[in-house]
Amino acid sequence: MQQLLAPIEAFLKCATPDSWIREAVKPENLATLLIDHCNCELKAAQTGMFFVRRYAVDRESGQQMLDWAKPYEQFVYCKDRDIEHFLNRDSKKNDFTTGLVAKADFGHGPELIAKMVRLIKEEFHHFEQVLEIMHERGIPYRNMRAGRYAKGMMKMVRTHEPAALIDKLIIGAFIEARSCERFAKLAPHLDEELNKFYVSLLRSEARHYQDYLNLAEVIAGEDIGDRIELIAEHEAHLISSIDEEFNFHSGAPTGV
Repeated sequence: MQQLLAPIEAFLKCATPDSWIREAVKPENLATLLIDHCNCELKAAQTGMFFVRRYAVDRESGQQMLDWAKPYEQFVYCKDRDIEHFLNRDSKKNDFTTGLVAKADFGHGPELIAKMVRLIKEEFHHFEQVLEIMHERGIPYRNMRAGRYAKGMMKMVRTHEPAALIDKLIIGAFIEARSCERFAKLAPHLDEELNKFYVSLLRSEARHYQDYLNLAEVIAGEDIGDRIELIAEHEAHLISSIDEEFNFHSGAPTGV
């Protein structure tokens, strides 16, 4: 595990505060932790879809991506949702095999498509896994207000292309790296089922971080070290500073 985590810990400018871990393991916060984690997995899949649809594929392929996401988004945005029905309704809803057509004017399309389709499949699978754990524990799914972390990170995105794409990919790398770091730090403090589950996520999260970073470097075609450093400092500030709300990516809790 340490070999897996070493490059991630070097990439991040700070560790998750111990005060956040103490808050996260409180029994009264378990439902919030799992629900927000579930939401994060869906958002991660939607982010991967955004990159593919916005930059890499034609209109018809973009619609195929939307059709893939439809069962998940219908569940999330439906008021009368049924977890058991969703989990059992179609075992092949995440079996996406349709060929996507890359845009001719984006040279990195095939590589972006390959990495993001794999990421999306894994994030949808993780979404279902968390949902199943919640269902077994009698925790109903609910929508949660977005925390300051993702919104704060997106404030770093430049407004012109390809700089905007590069920044979004770098931010994706930081979000995946932070998720991986938190899973590892949180796992030893959880019950056996959640411990094993969070440890099982580490390898894919570490690969997602590296895929995002590699794509940013390739598409930039030049050294992006300064940009990574700037975003790293901003990410560390969001994680280490006081946060009024508790969620999976929140900063240090108040009153600690």
